[in-house]
Amino acid sequence: MNYAVVRYGVKAAGVAENRALIAKVFQELEESATEGLQYLVLELDDGEFVHIVGTLDSDEASPLPRLAAFKAFTENHADRRSTAIIRSPARIVGNHRMLAAAEPAT
Repeated sequence: MNYAVVRYGVKAAGVAENRALIAKVFQELEESATEGLQYLVLELDDGEFVHIVGTLDSDEASPLPRLAAFKAFTENHADRRSTAIIRSPARIVGNHRMLAAAEPAT
């Protein structure tokens, strides 16, 4: 897998909308049974969101941007953000039972 971490801040007025749009992305992922993708989003207390994306080791592009819900998420993303997007390639150094049974926050 190839991994990337994407971070950005969200204005206080845009946090609820950002959360709702992300939830729709996950709903579409579940309904479409998208293959070759691992995806996790964390919300930090300071309004920053952290997306961790894993895609297959291939030349194919990530299936994420092709989803209708992801397109809707990105549509007005710049208006919701309080910081620039920072994207960094990443690799797993260690993992001990992380997120195997985690439930999304309500």
